[in-house]
This record gives sequence, structure tokens and C-alpha cells, in this order.
Amino acid sequence: MENRDAVHARTGGQLIVESLRQHGVDRVYCVPGESYLEVLDALHDVPEIELVVAKHEGGAANMAEADGKLTGRPGICMVTRGPGATHASIGVHIAQQDSTPMILFVGQIAREHVGREAFQEVDYVAMFGGLAKWVVEIDDAARIPEIMARAFHTAVSGRPGPVVISLPEDMLVETAAVPVCTATALQPAGLSAETTQLMVDALAAAEKPLLVIGGPNWSEQAVRDLKTFVEAWDLPVACAFRRQDVLDNRNPHYVGHLSLGMNPALARRVRESDLLIALGTRLGDIATDGYQLLAPPKLPQKFIHIHADAGELGRVYQADIAVAAGAAQALSALVGHKPASAPAWAEWRREARSDLEAFRDMAEAPRPDADCVDMTDVVKHLNQVLPDDSILTNGAGNYSVWLHRFYEYRQPRTQLAPTCGAMGYGVPAAVAASLRRPESTVVCFAGDGCFLMYPQELVTAVEYGAKFIVLVVNNGMYGTIRMHQERDHPGRVSGTRLQGPDFVAMANACGAHAERVETSAELPAAFERAKASNTVALLELRVDPAQITPTQRLKA
Repeated sequence: MENRDAVHARTGGQLIVESLRQHGVDRVYCVPGESYLEVLDALHDVPEIELVVAKHEGGAANMAEADGKLTGRPGICMVTRGPGATHASIGVHIAQQDSTPMILFVGQIAREHVGREAFQEVDYVAMFGGLAKWVVEIDDAARIPEIMARAFHTAVSGRPGPVVISLPEDMLVETAAVPVCTATALQPAGLSAETTQLMVDALAAAEKPLLVIGGPNWSEQAVRDLKTFVEAWDLPVACAFRRQDVLDNRNPHYVGHLSLGMNPALARRVRESDLLIALGTRLGDIATDGYQLLAPPKLPQKFIHIHADAGELGRVYQADIAVAAGAAQALSALVGHKPASAPAWAEWRREARSDLEAFRDMAEAPRPDADCVDMTDVVKHLNQVLPDDSILTNGAGNYSVWLHRFYEYRQPRTQLAPTCGAMGYGVPAAVAASLRRPESTVVCFAGDGCFLMYPQELVTAVEYGAKFIVLVVNNGMYGTIRMHQERDHPGRVSGTRLQGPDFVAMANACGAHAERVETSAELPAAFERAKASNTVALLELRVDPAQITPTQRLKA
């Protein structure tokens, strides 16, 4: 904390920026607005905080959310009032459902105009109240240090999530002689010996256990402890939706992904298990196939739920053992316990792994037309050539089923994908990933519809020196919606056709390297040229419109 005797008066804008600096913020994503000019002006004098100006508030918010995923610290986004805030709300929704620490600052009208429906006036407490962990409007510049410290604490404590701070423009020009301070650091809470023994005893009594892992912000130590624990107990491990990077997928204990397009054999093993341990994760509707695979509130198998937020425990499922602890703390306690004898489920685990390998093999699956790119070939090629620390980003769409099914994630924080299913996430996330981890290869998967949500962020990438490769999976339709449309209203195509632009020309105009790839055979060389371009690169993959999933074709 600063020396109170040495504190001088500063504007609200300066206090915001000094608080950011005190909390170790090194990058802010924004779209500028006149409602927070004082903050922008204060950032001019703090060069250690990089200001990345996105081209759309939704892009800026997605970048900040992705940065929060990568660092475990709050990603920072700033937008202006009204339209700026509504555009940025998608990032808040992603951060909420993905449990990502994030702080969104929104410029606000002057305090004396509140309630008159002034230009771009929005009640942000009402607007974001159901999306964010905390929403606050600062009405006194002297309270900025207090509120900023609470915001940083709230964003990372318990189940991480987004905080929204509204900044009235007149408050930002007020001065206050107050010291800034940082949030209170939390010491991790340890598990009692009794609770740990309850879990160990339940595991020792099981015959067909299954560990489901997920949730945010796995530390390197937690990942190491997880590997040690599952190998000592020979446990089969499934990952929750879009959390595949927690355990190296090449590890023989990894048995699959509870996701859209789930392996039926894995679903069967979930049902047949006699002990289910959910570690760090909620069990949402995707992982449970619409709550049908695991029907709440009480499961037939013994259920242990370990989650950082006590409010999540018992909210949907009633566990036999409920533990309010982070994954790291739980594993730190469990890793010291070894089975007294060889576990009884060795064959169960080996069979589960064999199920996964058969699911990936797809020997009998239909192939797309020969003159198109086969997405199975694409992902398998990347699986062979990408370094272990490569980061893969994607938004929403059926194209992601290939990625989740065939790519083997090897290290934590290498999968950036929204569990809330937001389209457009991939490109902004790739910008944030490249800026945060410039030494890593970053590859963005995007359907043609997904890419067209934020194509302008290629300009941001070029401007700030981000380097990544975008694979635009072009099938000329909103494929996921068309799939549902054919199921419910066969032959009645309405609203799902997509007339895209010349993606290569668009990318070139943004300053990126770009090529069109017509067949699978063309991909390896094109991908190498994209990497060698040493800038942002886009490869448009022309895929078979009828090939809607790895195993499903649309009828002619």
C-alpha cells in the first residue's frame, strides 16, 4: 500500500489506471469512447499497460475473456456506454458460463442525468445483474481503490467470473487524495484428513469408477498432481465440455470428452459406473446430454462432487460427498494416498481407452466428396505437426466436432473455446492468445458463419503483431442450425444458407496472408506457407456441404 502521507490528489481516471497497475495488469482490450476519456488519458502515462484497440466491442470482450483463461488473472476490457456495453455483453456471458475471471469497465453518463433516459443511458446493474458475479457503479472517486480491490478479489475467488464496473464520466474527472491498494490474497484452504479419507475409502470400495475433470484455472502443480493421482489409482478420466486440455489426451487414462457428439461407448460407461467423481467442474447440460445421461437430483451411482464454489454443490445434483475446494487443493490432499492393492478396475479402464481409440478410428464413417477438404484429414494432420504447446481456438458450430474428436490436447491452457457456445469467439481469442503467448503456435478454427462475426479483428491482429493461422471451414451454411432444421423440418431450408464473401480477398485486404484450399492433399503445403508468412494467415477450406458431422451427411 502507498504511504498515506505521500498521497496526492488524482482524478478518478488516474485512480482507475493506478489501481490496474497495482494489480499487475499489463494489457487492456478496448474500443474507445468519450464516456471514459479520463481513463484513456491516464493510460497514456502508463506505458507498461498495453492498450489494444479492437474493432468491435464484442471482439474486445472476447479477447479479454480469452486472456483471463490463459493467465488465471482477470482479463480487462473497456467499452463506452449504451451500444458499447451491449456489444460487449457477449464476453460477460462467456466469462460467466466458462468461469473466467474478467473485469469489464463501462463508461456511463453523468450522475446528474441518471433517470432521464439520457443519450445512451443504461442501468448496468439491472442489465448485467444476472450475468456477472458483481455489478457496481462508482459514484465517488474516493471509493475507487476500495471497489477496484473488491472487483479483483471477486473475479478470482471461489468460482471465477466476470465483474462489471460502471464509470460515470463526471466521476472520472473528480479528484481524490486516497491511496490505491491491492486485493487481499487468499491462502488456499486445505482439506481435512477426515474428508480426504472419506473420498479415499469410497474410491477403494469402487469397482467401476470414473473421474470427470473440468472447470477453470488449473495450475501446473494441479495438472502434475492429477497425473500422479490417476496413474497411482489407474483411474479412467473423462473431460467435461471443452476442458480437454487439463489432462494430456495421449495419456492412457484419458478416455474421452463429455461433449456434443459424445462417444456412445463413453456415455454407456458413465451410466455403468458405480462411483462418479466430478473434480473442479459443474455437470452442465452438455456434459450430461441434456441431464438425461445423469438425471438430477440424485444419481444411482455414488457421487463425489468437488467444486470451488460451495453454492454449486447441491444446486443441481445431490452428492454423497460434497467438497467445497478447488481442484488444486483436493488433488494436493489426495495425491499422498495410494491404493492398498492393485485396483479392481484395470480392465474397465483399458476397455474405456480402447473405446476412445475406436471412436477416433472411424473406419466405417462416410467420406466427403473427393474434390473437397476432409476435416478428419485436416485435424489429424495438425495433430501430427503442431508442437505440444500450440493453442487452438474455436467458436461454435459443427466444424468443432472434428476438432474435439480428433485433436489430442497435451498441455493446460491450450484449448480456448466457449462452453456457452458463442459464435465468433475463435478469432478474438486467437488475437489474445498470440499476444499473451507469442512463442506458441496459435490456430483458430472457424466456420464461415462463425468467422463472419468478427472478421475485422484480423486488422487488430496485424496492427498489434499477433501471429496465428485461421482455418475457415466454408460450407456455405449455418451448419449446426441446418442440421437441426433437417431433423425437424426436412427439405425446408429457411434462413440457414450463407452467401459468404471472397474470404481470401477479405483477409488480404486486412493485411493477412491468405489462400484457398480445395482438397485435403493441398492442406499440408498451404499450412506450411501460412506458418512461414510470419504474420496472420487465413486458409479457406472448401468442405463438402453435405458432410455435416464426422459421421452424418445431409440428404440431397
